[in-house]
Amino acid sequence: MSRQGPKLGSTRPFVFFQSPGRGDTIHQRLINMAYTLKIRENGQQQEVFDPVRQKWIVMTPEERVRQVFILYLLNVKGFPLSHLSVEHAVTVNGMTQRYDLVVFGDDLKPWMMVECKAPHVKLTQKVADQAARYNAVLRAPLVCVTNGVERMVFRVDFETGKVRRLEG
Repeated sequence: MSRQGPKLGSTRPFVFFQSPGRGDTIHQRLINMAYTLKIRENGQQQEVFDPVRQKWIVMTPEERVRQVFILYLLNVKGFPLSHLSVEHAVTVNGMTQRYDLVVFGDDLKPWMMVECKAPHVKLTQKVADQAARYNAVLRAPLVCVTNGVERMVFRVDFETGKVRRLEG
């Protein structure tokens, strides 16, 4: 029996990250999950199997972050694979772009948009703005930006236009 992700508008809290001091941290869990990635050598490059796209993808630092986050959503948070979408095209300001990851709620509307960066990329306002541009089209109430080491999560209220950074 697979667990369902939270429904949009649900009052049930959805905690992505434990605070240090309450058992293992999310960083430790993500490091452990990195070892469960399906990886193969293909010539001179490593590839990782993407369970969402059901194919082998060249392993870049950003792709590793995305794949570990996907495993976190599937294995720790219990989201069904059918509620995840990776690298689909969206039109932003007349240009075709690709989002990294979208998590859909039980109603199959975007619930969270995730922008992944390589671990060496700092999470700046510019990175948050990129995620916000994608989310203006997707309209997910949660936006997460991560480089696998740190993360920023925002709640977006499209009725009021307010964006609030979530802590913890």
